[in-house]
Amino acid sequence: MDPLTLGLLVAVATIAVLFSGISIGVGLLVVAAAFLLIFDGPRSLEMIPEIFFGDLNSFTILSIPMFIVMGAAIASTRAGADIFEAIERWLTRVPGGLVVSNIGACALFASMSGSSPATCAAIGKMGIPEMQKRGYPDEVAAGSIAAGGTLGILIPPSVTMIVYGIATETSIGRLFLAGLVPGIMLALIFMAWSIFATWRAGGAHIFTGRSYSLKERLEILPRVIPFLVVVVLVLYAMYGGIATTSETAAVGAVACLVMAVVIYKMWQPRAIWGVLRDSTRESIMILFIMAAAGVFAYMMSSLFITQALAEWIAGLEVNRWVLMLIVNIFLLVAGFFLPPVAVILMTAPVLLPILQTADFDPYWFAVILTINLEIGLITPPVGLNLFVINSIAPQISLRTILLGSLPYVMCMVLAIVILCFFPWIATGLPDLVMGEAIR
Repeated sequence: MDPLTLGLLVAVATIAVLFSGISIGVGLLVVAAAFLLIFDGPRSLEMIPEIFFGDLNSFTILSIPMFIVMGAAIASTRAGADIFEAIERWLTRVPGGLVVSNIGACALFASMSGSSPATCAAIGKMGIPEMQKRGYPDEVAAGSIAAGGTLGILIPPSVTMIVYGIATETSIGRLFLAGLVPGIMLALIFMAWSIFATWRAGGAHIFTGRSYSLKERLEILPRVIPFLVVVVLVLYAMYGGIATTSETAAVGAVACLVMAVVIYKMWQPRAIWGVLRDSTRESIMILFIMAAAGVFAYMMSSLFITQALAEWIAGLEVNRWVLMLIVNIFLLVAGFFLPPVAVILMTAPVLLPILQTADFDPYWFAVILTINLEIGLITPPVGLNLFVINSIAPQISLRTILLGSLPYVMCMVLAIVILCFFPWIATGLPDLVMGEAIR
C-alpha cells in the first residue's frame, strides 16, 4: 500500500480510537501495535517494549515530574489568592484595575504553577465573584480568567515547552526564554481587550476602586515574593549554566514544598501526601503518553509514512507562509480535541523538519504551536478551562463563559499574526541571553 494512503488510514484509525473514550496513551499504543502487526509482521512487535522504555531513558525527562511537584505545591496553597490580592491593591486606582489584576495574577501564578486549570481555579475563585460584585460583565469576568489561565503553558517554566524540547531535541532553556516575551505580550493584549469590553458594556463607573494604604499594599507581599524568587532563581540557574534543567527543577520543587509548609502552615501529612499523589498521577499520565507517542512515531517511520509525508509536503510548490497557515489550521483543529502534550508529541517531530526546510525557526515555531494549543484550552469540545470556570462559578452559564472566551481566542490569533510579522519577539531574548542559535 502507498505510504500516503497508509498514513491516511492511520489518521482515521487514530481519530476513531481516541474518540472511543480510551486514554490517549493506550490508544496510541493500540493503533501502533495493530498497524505494525498487519503491515510489518509479528516480529516488529518485539521492538515495542524497547522503544517504549527507551523513550523514557533520559535524564532531562526528570524535570517534568519535578516541575509538576513545584507547581502542585504552589497550587495547593493560598498563593493564587494572595497574588490576586497583592496586585489588586496596587492597581486599584488604575482604570479597569480589577480585571487587569486578574489577568496579571493569572500570568504570575501560571509562571509558578505551569498549570492552566490550576491557574483558572486559584485566581477565579476570588477574581470572578469580586468582578461580579463590582459590576463587571459576566463575559469579561469569566473569559478573562479562562484566557489568563492558558498562559500557564507559555510563560516559563512550562512543562509543555519541556515536552516540546524533548520531542524535537531543542534547548529547553532557549524555549523558556522564547515563551517569556510573547507570554507578556499576550497578557497585555488580554488586558487591553478586557478594559475595552468593560467600557463598551457601559462599565465606566467601575474603573476606580477603594484606596489602600502603603502598609496594606506591602503586608501581603512577604507571602508572595518568596515563590517568585524561587522561579527567578530556577531560571537563572538554568540560563547561567549553574545546573541542568532537571537539577534546577528538583531544587525548585523542594524549595516550593518547604515554603508551602513554612509560609502557609501546610504541616498536615495528608496535605503533603495530596501534593505528591496528584503530582505523581499527572507525571505518569504525561510520561505514559510520551512513551506511547515514541512507539507511534516508530510505527510511522517503520512504515515510511513520516518520510513520505515529509517528501509530499516538501514537494508542494506553495509559499512558505501558505504552508505555515495550513500548519496553524491543522494545529488549531488538533487542539480542539487533544491536550497540548499529546498534540506536541504526535505532530512536532514530523512538522518541525518540514518547517525548518522552509526556513522557519524551531523556537519561534514552538511559541506559535503553544499559542495554538492555548486556543484549544478555551474552545469546545474539550475546552478544559471552560469547564474549570463553570465548576468554580456555577452562577455563570457555560454558554456565557464560552461567549466571553471567544474574543480572547481572537486575541491569540492576533498574537500569532504579530509574531509572524515580528519573529524577533520570540527569538530576540534567547539570542541575547544564550547567543544566536544555529539555524
